[in-house]
Amino acid sequence: MHNNLFNNTNIEVISKYENSSVTVCPKQLIPMNKYGLFADTNETARVDSRFIAQAFDKHHDDVLRDLKNLLKPMNGLSNDFIQCNFTFTFYIDSQGQKLPCYQLTRDGFIMLIMRYTGEKANHSKELYIQHFNEMEEQIKVLRSARIEFPMLTEQIQLIHENPKSYHYSNECNLINRIVLGISAKKFREKNGLKKGTSIRPYLSSDQLKQVDTLQKIDIGLMVGIPSYQERKQKLEWYYAKIYGIKD
Repeated sequence: MHNNLFNNTNIEVISKYENSSVTVCPKQLIPMNKYGLFADTNETARVDSRFIAQAFDKHHDDVLRDLKNLLKPMNGLSNDFIQCNFTFTFYIDSQGQKLPCYQLTRDGFIMLIMRYTGEKANHSKELYIQHFNEMEEQIKVLRSARIEFPMLTEQIQLIHENPKSYHYSNECNLINRIVLGISAKKFREKNGLKKGTSIRPYLSSDQLKQVDTLQKIDIGLMVGIPSYQERKQKLEWYYAKIYGIKD
């Protein structure tokens, strides 16, 4: 078994074209998790080739070789398919070396792993299909929460004649404290995030679903219950009732 070189998923990534058929998409909507999966800014789940190597008990150089062979024109993949599903980029390792890697979509991943066979390989395939499903669900819930946020903003403007900045932060942190137990500021401090960074991409799928649900309920409550404290009590009651949280 190869050494786990990828425990630190915050390794710097630098993008560069290898050839005209491979697109570059380095930025992340949802940060890379411990399985090497992340969501790019087009809301597409991708996996880093270094983690594929680890999961299938291969040297990363061998996976890079397999990918380069797969992407050769003689192997029949269209440029459109390659552009959509394979990103060639670089990362900086712990010694400061600039090394190549690929970032693959689900389709790109499946195309690569078709050639990997055996009991252990099949087990890894199953696990990573599950990980892709989980990341795609997280993207879906995050998208829903982002769509609902403008509606929450509009409701705040309706119930406050001259809304202040703290009215918005208070409403968001009302939900954050119920779901996470802490404010957004404390969450950033706890997770080493910069001031002003959205915490939504760093939440789990379950947390995002809970935030999304409470946000929708809060929007409805604002119409008839302008009192912050009353809404807080009702949201806390609902959260405890639905998610089985006991005082």
